[in-house]
Amino acid sequence: MTNSEPRAIVAGHGDFAAGLVSAVEVITGRGHLFHPVAVPELSAADIEALLRETMERTGARVLFTDLHAGSCTMAARRILRGIPDAVLVSGANLPALLDFAFSEAKPTVTAARHAADRGRAAITAVEGTP
Repeated sequence: MTNSEPRAIVAGHGDFAAGLVSAVEVITGRGHLFHPVAVPELSAADIEALLRETMERTGARVLFTDLHAGSCTMAARRILRGIPDAVLVSGANLPALLDFAFSEAKPTVTAARHAADRGRAAITAVEGTP
């Protein structure tokens, strides 16, 4: 894989994937590391076929998806059976993708796991004060 090819696929509903990849590009200039995939009105089988084809075409072995039990995640889970060097990060957010973008020197699976940890740690709730 060359530096211009994506290292990961970001998939989700609506403009989720394109929005996250766009934000990564604006913030870091490293949006090229991600290939966004939208799945408007596709069946489960069509989503699986699209993600599988995108993985084969790009060589990416990391999938970031929006919802833990969403259609993209379920398709990705089916795809990952039999691909030991691939990893899925569901519930992806911008901090996770930013972390992954700056982890090019790490092995892919290690970078994805670290990105998942960073994404989880970035979620917080702040209450207003009276």
